[in-house]
Amino acid sequence: MVTRRKFSREFKLEAVKLVTERGMTVAQAAKDLDVHENVLRKWVRELRDEPQEAFPGNGKQRTQDAEIARLRKEVAKLKMERDILKRAAAYFAKESM
Repeated sequence: MVTRRKFSREFKLEAVKLVTERGMTVAQAAKDLDVHENVLRKWVRELRDEPQEAFPGNGKQRTQDAEIARLRKEVAKLKMERDILKRAAAYFAKESM
C-alpha cells in the first residue's frame, strides 16, 4: 500500500519559487524535488490564482469551501423541515375530512 506524501506550505512555496523566480523549468524543479510535474504545476497554479489562500494545510479549508459546506448543511436542514411540514399538512388535511 502506497501512502501519500504530505508537503508543508513552506516546501510548496519554495518549490513554486524555483519555477517563478529562479526561472527553472517545471520539469527540472519537479525532478530535483522528487515530485511529479503535474503536482508542481498545480501548486504554481494555486499560488497564482489565490495567493492568500493557497496551501491551507491539514484540516483547514479555504473560505469558499467552508462557506459551501455551511450552505449545503443549511440546505439539508431546510429540506428536512420542508418535508416535515408537508407531512404535517397532509396529516391535518386528512383529519379534517
